[in-house]
Amino acid sequence: MDIAELTLLAAVGRLQSISAAARAQGIAISTATRRLDGLEAALKLRLVDRRTDGARLTAEGQRLALLAEPLDAQIASIERAAAAMRSGGPAMVRVTATESIITDRLAPALPRLWARHPDLGLTLQSQSAVVSLAGREADLAVRMVRPEGAALIIRALPIEQVALFASAQWLAGRDAAAIDAAAGPILAYDDSFGRIPEMAWLAGLGLAPAVKLATGSTRALLLATLAGAGIGLLPRRAAGAAGLVEIPTATPAPLRTPWLAVHRDVHRLPAVRAVSRWIVAAFAPDAKAD
Repeated sequence: MDIAELTLLAAVGRLQSISAAARAQGIAISTATRRLDGLEAALKLRLVDRRTDGARLTAEGQRLALLAEPLDAQIASIERAAAAMRSGGPAMVRVTATESIITDRLAPALPRLWARHPDLGLTLQSQSAVVSLAGREADLAVRMVRPEGAALIIRALPIEQVALFASAQWLAGRDAAAIDAAAGPILAYDDSFGRIPEMAWLAGLGLAPAVKLATGSTRALLLATLAGAGIGLLPRRAAGAAGLVEIPTATPAPLRTPWLAVHRDVHRLPAVRAVSRWIVAAFAPDAKAD
């Protein structure tokens, strides 16, 4: 038994996936599996329940992972401190966000980042699941739900809002104000992000039965709406840029606040600070793609 095996167990418990835990620790899945097998053999306990939909810790595994979490955090803190001490060479900053934030906000703003920091490297991880900043799975996170954690520095970004939109092709000359959205078809989100307020809003308007496409991909919703497949539930910014027409509703969708989170151990690193400022600028109300 060694520290690497214990921190891997903690990562599996946190991410509920051996492959995701392996990626987070920078090792091959085969190596992760071998380490977990070795830990179970050394302790003579079954710690991981391997499933087709991921991995879950057994009761014994959960108890040991809870004990291993402080070790995991301490090792991550040491690695972050070492990163802060190193100098020279291009920096690589990892940002995790939802697909829509990456495609609509961050990717179009890349020229602005590299105009000021040409040697800075960036990894944009498109994920709906929350990743661990403490476990160094990312340096910065942008989320539509406020992250929690005493070790995090959290900043609110300008509000976002969705609405219903259709293409001119689908409207075929009809007045958008005269469209009965309940007749559908409505293209909306699935439960990848949990029960988000936007879907509760749709249900409150009595439009849930009209949903004929459910997906976790904003890009898929946008392209399907542009193709004339139906009425899409989309962020105003993305829909407006695509030339879609808003379908009025009795009440507007709820406003959402995006949140930018960074771990206290890395927020002073020059590369992380530069990317943090760039993200804030990308969310500014007057921000435009370069």
